Amino acid sequence: MTESTLATRDMSSHPLVRLSAKLKVFVEFFGQRGAYFILPLVIITMIDVFGRKLTNTWFDFQLFLVENVSPMFQSTMLQELEWHFHTVLFSMVLGYGFTRNRHVRVDLVRMHLQTKWQAIIEFIGTTFFMIPYTIVVIYFCYIFTYDSFITNEISPSLVGMSHRWIIKTVLGVGLIIALLSGIAVWLQSILVLFGSEELRFELMTLEWPEDMGGGVEGYERMVLEDQETDMEKIGKSGKG
Repeated sequence: MTESTLATRDMSSHPLVRLSAKLKVFVEFFGQRGAYFILPLVIITMIDVFGRKLTNTWFDFQLFLVENVSPMFQSTMLQELEWHFHTVLFSMVLGYGFTRNRHVRVDLVRMHLQTKWQAIIEFIGTTFFMIPYTIVVIYFCYIFTYDSFITNEISPSLVGMSHRWIIKTVLGVGLIIALLSGIAVWLQSILVLFGSEELRFELMTLEWPEDMGGGVEGYERMVLEDQETDMEKIGKSGKG
């Protein structure tokens, strides 16, 4: 058994690594299931669009659904259901996207830095920005939801949805999950910065130095200089 294998095994038993991994599993449990809300969101949106367009003097598609299926198919109700499902979808996958490093990064500098410097940026970002900001938003979301529950807030529309506090609670849960994902990445950045250089474990938003040669943050590099254009290939084939 090689030294690197021993180091990897030892690091997998590190309490911070275990805690970070458990947080990731928890976050991704909700993220993977929250992603399924894209299906009812698409279906409801399609029904709403068809209900608006398939209307003429002899047949009204939406009116048919309201009278024969359910009052839930009224246009206002469908539109409110759309943003309800969109809120659930966005909230549940927010933390999942962070642990999977799939959020958009506009960083022309960070992507070209070595692992240690990337970890420094990640540590500063999670310590002073993401984690504190998410905690503040969770606090105001709690007030937002509590007031909605106490007043039994309903839709301002007469044919809209009731119990607004439910969807606001979901938003708060999603923010808590996002906070946990930030803590998971924060713990990993601490280990990369202050742990032994020989220790290895599965990273979320960073890459180990030996893994950075063939990709950028998990994506395969494209070396444009080594790629022949279609015109060059056509030219060569023509000469042949």
